[in-house]
Amino acid sequence: MNENKSSNYELKSEAVEKLVDAQRGDVPEFSQEELNKYRSKKLAIPQWLKVVFIKAWFAGAVCFFVLWGLGIYLSATLDMLFVAGAALGMVTDLLTNNVLRFLEKNPGANDKWLLCTRKGVAGFGINLLLAYVILLCVYVTYSVINYVIISITGAVDTVPLGVEPVLFGLLCMGYEMLLIGMKRMIQGIIRDAKHAARNQSST
Repeated sequence: MNENKSSNYELKSEAVEKLVDAQRGDVPEFSQEELNKYRSKKLAIPQWLKVVFIKAWFAGAVCFFVLWGLGIYLSATLDMLFVAGAALGMVTDLLTNNVLRFLEKNPGANDKWLLCTRKGVAGFGINLLLAYVILLCVYVTYSVINYVIISITGAVDTVPLGVEPVLFGLLCMGYEMLLIGMKRMIQGIIRDAKHAARNQSST
């Protein structure tokens, strides 16, 4: 009994000493295995699943609030695409990317899931331009699907597949992930070329 009390006292004393040292600025370093012991493991959701859900959800929210919400006010297609692209870019830069950064276990861990990793005004502008590219791809996809359905059914006076948040969000997420994959491939090619050039210069 006395041994248990003494061991508990030693553990508590050690914890108090670490807290005092941390307040003084002397923060001890812990291994990644030690840090993972104190992370919640109740919901073992894969990181990629969280990423695709967040991207699709925010894009779907843009469809709900902008395409549906402003549909009665903006009848021209180009005006609607312009407003929707601007909203999608702002949401990506200010909300989606920041949420993904907030969920990082380590700083920069989710950069591989971001199409643009830059912050500030430059990053905001790039995300706006990329949003228009993604929105154009989604618009073309809807147009092609509707064209194929109309060609098969012959119902030229209807729109078989209308725009709604779920499919719109999934398409935006899918095209963004496709662009991210292309970016990684290009970065890999450039990295391999630099590595090969460095090896040739050293030999």
